[in-house]
Amino acid sequence: MTAKLFLTFPQRLIQQPILHDLIRRYPVKTNIRGASITDEIALMALHIDGAPDDVRAAIAWLREIGAIVEELAD
Repeated sequence: MTAKLFLTFPQRLIQQPILHDLIRRYPVKTNIRGASITDEIALMALHIDGAPDDVRAAIAWLREIGAIVEELAD
């Protein structure tokens, strides 16, 4: 399963190693399709690939830590 996401990270998360932590927690592959980072906000287009349950858990974790996650249709 591949999930196409648009992520918004608030200022408090910008300096955190989010993708590093994500792939250590869940057996998924990530592919950054685009990103824009300022001192105030970070925006990222991201594909996450893996088993459906792992992808869903990874998305849930991103939301839990405070990222705004928009799932994009194919």
